[in-house]
Amino acid sequence: MINRIVLNETSYFGRGAREKLQEELSSRGFKKVLLVTDRNLVESGIVKMVTEYIEKSGAVYFIYDGVKPNPNVKNVKDGLMMAQLNNVNAIIAVGGGSTIDTAKAIGIIMTNPEYVDVVSLDGVTSTKNKALPIIALPTTAGTAAEVTINYVITDEVNTKKMVCVDVHDIPVLSIIDPDLMQGMPQSIAASTGMDALTHAMEGYITKAGWLIPDMFHINAMALIYKNLEQAANEKDYIAVEKVAYAQYIAGMGFSNVGLGIVHSMAHSLGAYFDTPHGVANALLLPHVLKFNGQVCPELFRNMGSAFGLDMKDTTDEEAVNKVVEAVQQLSKKLNIPQTLSEIGIPESMLPTLANQAINDVCTGGNPRNVTVQDIINIYKSAF
Repeated sequence: MINRIVLNETSYFGRGAREKLQEELSSRGFKKVLLVTDRNLVESGIVKMVTEYIEKSGAVYFIYDGVKPNPNVKNVKDGLMMAQLNNVNAIIAVGGGSTIDTAKAIGIIMTNPEYVDVVSLDGVTSTKNKALPIIALPTTAGTAAEVTINYVITDEVNTKKMVCVDVHDIPVLSIIDPDLMQGMPQSIAASTGMDALTHAMEGYITKAGWLIPDMFHINAMALIYKNLEQAANEKDYIAVEKVAYAQYIAGMGFSNVGLGIVHSMAHSLGAYFDTPHGVANALLLPHVLKFNGQVCPELFRNMGSAFGLDMKDTTDEEAVNKVVEAVQQLSKKLNIPQTLSEIGIPESMLPTLANQAINDVCTGGNPRNVTVQDIINIYKSAF
């Protein structure tokens, strides 16, 4: 069997790593750039921590700060218009997964204008040209969009989260600077961290798993499980840095093997109710793990061991339950909602959500084959 790994060209890691932006912009000849971000990051001063190095490089930058938490087609088109009007030759994304995903869509359309409608990017896309060069500086430790070939955009007209998969969208440069993440609000640090844990766990048990991504996933879940509570709740300096690196490591894995129905089901919640992606993943993860544990209990022993749990002499059922309980307890310690009813999802919508989730691009990677009724039942268990 032939396996493929696609990673971004260059990455820098460490506190203060954003200073490398100055020399990278100069050496790459990027003189006019679009900076994609959101208004909160501008107002909080995070963006200024990056623009000072753009200015030192001598490059001119134009800020598009209209990205919303679940970015939509309009966000992409608005940012695209600004990029085209100013004839930029690179894009810098400063923000979480929503920002980097928006930048990816803009970058792809800049060099593949036939996709200007945005909605035709849905699914696995065979674009002809690499995206306009993208530099990603994540401010949340969750999505790993800076190292993946995926991006998610909401099609509000058709009430659908489009999962776009394209090797041409990957950033040419990523800068993982924990200083940009240190001030995250607790709720965002918690939910994005649980998103990263979901990436590691779903990526590990997916049908396409193999040796190298498995190594990434096991190490990522160990780092996240052991450090996320301290990083989110206590803002522990070292823990924040470890989670920052762990989410990137998880991205190196899942981007190359896919995910499962936690993400399929979370995408439906985001499309219909604008549910924050990390919250949706965290809420659904234990229920999906319990469902999938029936077909891969040995992998659950490995995950439990990575968490530091005693998995010796456990039955298959005990191994699955131990891991599920550990994930639930971590989620509770992070003050993440535990039920769909708690976040205002009406039970009458569960069949609609399930019918969309079954057709999501992530569903095919789930280790256990699923039906619409299976997904409805899982939603009900989380209700």
